[in-house]
Amino acid sequence: MNLIRKPFKYTYRNACLILVLVQCAIFVVFQLLSKVGLGSIESYFALVSPLTIHYKMFWQVFTYQFLHADIWHLLFNMLSLYIFGSSLEQKMGTKEFLLFYLLCGTLCGIAGAVIYHFVFLRTFMPVVVVGASGAIFSLLFAFATLFPDTHIFIWGIIPLPAPILILVYTGIEILGALSASDNIAHSIHLLGLVWAFLYVVIRFGINPIKVWKNNLR
Repeated sequence: MNLIRKPFKYTYRNACLILVLVQCAIFVVFQLLSKVGLGSIESYFALVSPLTIHYKMFWQVFTYQFLHADIWHLLFNMLSLYIFGSSLEQKMGTKEFLLFYLLCGTLCGIAGAVIYHFVFLRTFMPVVVVGASGAIFSLLFAFATLFPDTHIFIWGIIPLPAPILILVYTGIEILGALSASDNIAHSIHLLGLVWAFLYVVIRFGINPIKVWKNNLR
C-alpha cells in the first residue's frame, strides 16, 4: 500500500494545455482525411469492441479518447479538460495528473470494450466509441473531491457545489444508460466516475463520500 500511495516529485508542466492542443490537432487531421475519402481510418483508432477483442486492436482502449465525433463534442470536452484539469494538475502535479487522466480514460476503454462486446452486441449493432468524456467525468469527480468548496455555475447563472454537480451528473447518466435512446456513451461516463472514485480512494487514501458529507453539512 505504501508503494501504491508513494507520491511523485512535484512538477508542473502545463500538460493539460498540451493535451488540449494534441486532441484539437488530431481532430483537424481526421477531418482532413475524411475530406479526401480516408475517413474510415478512424475506425482503427476508435473503440469498436469487435475490432478491439476479435482482431486484437488493443490500442483502441487508449486511442479512442483522443478522437471526437464533431466540433461540439471536441469543444465541450476540451473546455472541461482545461477548466477542471488545470486546477487538478496544479494541485496534483503534472506526473500525477497525467497518470490519473490517462489511466482512468484507458480503464474506461477496457471496461467499455468488454461491456459493449458481451452485453450490447447481442441486441445492437457494434458500438463505435470516441471522445475523452470518460476521462473528463473522472476529472470532474476528482475536482469535486479535492475542491469540494468550489461552486460551479451552470449556464453561468445557477451556482452548484461541485459535489452536488457530480451527483446530478451521475443521476443523468444512469437515466441515460437505462433509456439508451441516444448516441451518447453513458456507460463510459459512469465508468469514468467509478474509476476516479477507486483512484482517489486507493491512490490518495481519501474517502470522497466522507469529504462531501462533511462539506455539505
